Amino acid sequence: MYAVIESGGKQYRVELGNEIEVDRLEVEPGQTIQLDRVLLVADGDAAEIGRPLVGDAIVNADVVRQDRGDKIVVFKYKPKARTRVKKGFRADLTVLRISEIAFGGRSAARDAAAADAEARAAREAVEATASRKATADQALAAKLGAASTAEEVKTTKPRASTAKSSAAKTTTKSAAKPKTTASRTQAGEDKTASQSTAASARSSKSTAAKGDSPAAKSTKAPKPAADSDEAADTEATKDE
Repeated sequence: MYAVIESGGKQYRVELGNEIEVDRLEVEPGQTIQLDRVLLVADGDAAEIGRPLVGDAIVNADVVRQDRGDKIVVFKYKPKARTRVKKGFRADLTVLRISEIAFGGRSAARDAAAADAEARAAREAVEATASRKATADQALAAKLGAASTAEEVKTTKPRASTAKSSAAKTTTKSAAKPKTTASRTQAGEDKTASQSTAASARSSKSTAAKGDSPAAKSTKAPKPAADSDEAADTEATKDE
């Protein structure tokens, strides 16, 4: 619904909630005024044209503030007469906000309030549905999380026992390996000692077997000298 009003000799097309600037009115900000000169009212396809005014139409407006318009520069001159005139102008204005348009039992403010209430109810219904869905999703997520945690616990226990058994096996093997190494080392040392003993025995045997060599003869040379001394002693005894 919209209307055409007249104020200060000018016409304005207005709808509910529009703000318009009209020539200065003797009113205070915050007041609500009624615009009497309504030239036309239209509601959808139906329209009422005044002759010159629409009798039962009502247009109310709230005074927002008193204001001034933009500066307008007016310049006049006359050629060949050395006449120059420059003036500035700023219009005094009143800002109005349309709060009601009523005609034929219909009220734009009442219709807007009903539409706002319906939109608010629809928005609240959507929010409630979304909150219920969010709560259900949270509950489902918590349930799935608990189930996954239980499954992880079940799968973790056998793994822990397996890890313990593998650790025990590794410890046993690592403990057994030093013993084997020590025994092998001892066996190697015993073998080396036996080999060195056998080598010493062989060397002594070979030395004994080589007793007829010139070196052996040279070492056995003193024995005949002893025999000669014994023979000399025997001869001396005989002479006595």
